[in-house]
Amino acid sequence: MNWHRSVIALGLLILALACHAQEFPSHPLRMVIAFPPGGPADIVGRHVAERMSSLLRQPIIVDNRPGANGAVGAEFVAKSAPDGYTLFLTTVGAVAVTPHLRKDTPYDPVRDFTPVSLVVNNTLLFVVNAGVAAKSAAELVAIARSAPGKVTIASTGVGSLPHLAIELLRGVTGADFTHVPYKGAAPAINDLIGGQVNAFFGDVPALIGHLRSGKLRAIGAASQSRSSLLQDVPTLAEQGVGRIEAPNWYGLFAPARTPPEVVAKLNDAVRRALESPELRQRLLQLGTEPSPSTPAELGALLRDDLAKWGKVIRENNIKDE
Repeated sequence: MNWHRSVIALGLLILALACHAQEFPSHPLRMVIAFPPGGPADIVGRHVAERMSSLLRQPIIVDNRPGANGAVGAEFVAKSAPDGYTLFLTTVGAVAVTPHLRKDTPYDPVRDFTPVSLVVNNTLLFVVNAGVAAKSAAELVAIARSAPGKVTIASTGVGSLPHLAIELLRGVTGADFTHVPYKGAAPAINDLIGGQVNAFFGDVPALIGHLRSGKLRAIGAASQSRSSLLQDVPTLAEQGVGRIEAPNWYGLFAPARTPPEVVAKLNDAVRRALESPELRQRLLQLGTEPSPSTPAELGALLRDDLAKWGKVIRENNIKDE
């Protein structure tokens, strides 16, 4: 008799879980963005959240939690209930770079998060101001080799993705560039336009307006293939500079142990959102490329980039400021 009761109880539990999965979501969701309002990640996140809300038929509230290179927002999500109602839209830096820079990082990106989907991919462009003579990355490398330390390259800060791209460039070319760290993209780009520095690695969304106006010139793409938005800009590898790939992707994660059926629903919503012509066109206009994926593909990308950037940081003895 007890055995029959156990079987019935188990069956009721399975039925309840199945019903819960079918009902998800039954109330508003929260999308945590670990960067301030108005920045590229925030703009992309809000567009995606708006479209996902209509597909899931529940509001998605955007919650900006900036600080510590993404660690503040990441920690909040890592400690949230694994029910699919708290999501984390992050750049590659917060989950694949910051953990190597900060010994006190309060989360493990593989252990504490469940991948949902890649969202967009931002090509990192190598750009110079209009007064620089070099018309290609190969020409700028040649100038740096002939005048060690004279070519200055700005970054958005020590340990940032643009800084790591500079270290990759140094490593494959042997050229002596001078790294000039800034606190964010805006001051770095302003000084680049003003001629205080010669070059910069930056995301297409932050640079596209300046490229169109002629204030800056793209001389290479730090990516596996050319940006679909800038087909006339060759990759660094195509120019013989070396294989330098530093895409700044944005991905959507949930807390670890989020049920697979909930993750599947969220993944489907992301994919359908990014495939909608209206949102796709809006993101392309911003200079970013919609790139939905499976949860497994995002998980593999995260692990690969953790290993890649950890190696660069260790070999160059880069420390968080």
